[in-house]
Amino acid sequence: MSERPTPSAVHAVAGGALDSQGKRPLVVVGDVVWDVLIRTNTELLRGGDTFGEVELAPGGSAANAAVWARRCGLPTAFVGKVGRDRFGALAEAGLAEEQVEACLVRTDAHLTGTVAVWIDHDGQRSMVSGKGADHMLLPQELPADLIASARHVHLSAWSFFDDPPRSAARRAGALAKAAGATLSLDPGSFQMIDAMGVDAFFAATADLGVDVVFPNYDEGRSLTGLEDPRAIADALAPRYEGAIVALKLDEDGALVRDRDGRVTEVPPESNRLVDATGAGDAFAGAFLSRWLRDPDPAAAARFAVRVSEWVIEQIGARAAVDERLREVLAEG
Repeated sequence: MSERPTPSAVHAVAGGALDSQGKRPLVVVGDVVWDVLIRTNTELLRGGDTFGEVELAPGGSAANAAVWARRCGLPTAFVGKVGRDRFGALAEAGLAEEQVEACLVRTDAHLTGTVAVWIDHDGQRSMVSGKGADHMLLPQELPADLIASARHVHLSAWSFFDDPPRSAARRAGALAKAAGATLSLDPGSFQMIDAMGVDAFFAATADLGVDVVFPNYDEGRSLTGLEDPRAIADALAPRYEGAIVALKLDEDGALVRDRDGRVTEVPPESNRLVDATGAGDAFAGAFLSRWLRDPDPAAAARFAVRVSEWVIEQIGARAAVDERLREVLAEG
C-alpha cells in the first residue's frame, strides 16, 4: 500500500516570492539528507584508529543546489521527502533558515536520509549514501501545482539511479515542461552512472527536454567515453537535444557550451582545496541564479566558478556565509 502524501510547506517571505508573471523562479526536486562529515589529516589506517573531525551537516545534492540558488539571491522552492524524525525536523528548519520555500513529504515508514562523507588529507571526498526517505518519493506525492508554477525546475540524478524515486523525478520533469518551464539536470555521480549503465541513464533522462546539464569532468567522461572537455561538451549537447552544457572541471574551473555551440572556458581565480563536498551543487545553484535572471551562460559560469571556489575552501556543503562570500555574491 502506498503512503498518502502529507506535504508540509515552510514559507519564508523571500523564498516564497513570485515573479511578475506569477511564477516561482526556481523549484528544485530531489534529495535532502544529513551528512556525517569525517575529516582526517592522515590516511585511514585499515583496522586501526586515528584522530580527526566528525560533525553533522545538512546535505543532499538537490537541497544544496536550492540553498545556493537562494543564497545567490534567487527565490527558490524545494520539494523532497523526509522521515518523521529529528533529522527531518532539522532539515525543514535548515531550509527555512536559508529562506528556501520547502514542501516536504513526511513519512513514518522511512528515516530521513543520511550520507557518510569521508574527507581525506588532500580534501577529496568519498561518500556512502544510505537509502532513506529521499529515495522513496512517489509520483503521487508530488505537489503538482507547485511544480507547475515554476519558471524553471532543477533535478539531481540521485533521483534517477533507482525507482523510486526515478518515476517521481520524471513526473516532476514532465509537469514542468507541460507548464512551459525550463529544466536542468545534475548527473550526480560517475560511479552511479557506471553502475546503472550509460544507456540506461540516457534512457531515463535524455527525453525530458533538459535545457541545462551540469556534469563534472568524471561524469562527462563516463557518459561520452571521451577525455577532452570540449569533445565531452560537444558529445553531450545532442544527447540532450541542444541543451547548454556547463562542464565542471574542478581545479581547472569550468567549460560552458551554449545552445549555438559556442564554447567558453572559465579559469579559476584560486584553488585552495579543503573539502570538495557540495561544490558541484553550489555551482549549479549559483549558475541558475544568474542564468535565470540574465540568459548568458558564460557569465553564469564565471559567477558559479567563483562561488564554488569559496565552497571548496570550507568544510561541508553549506558553510556559514562570511564577508568574502558576501563580496562574491554582491558582484554576481
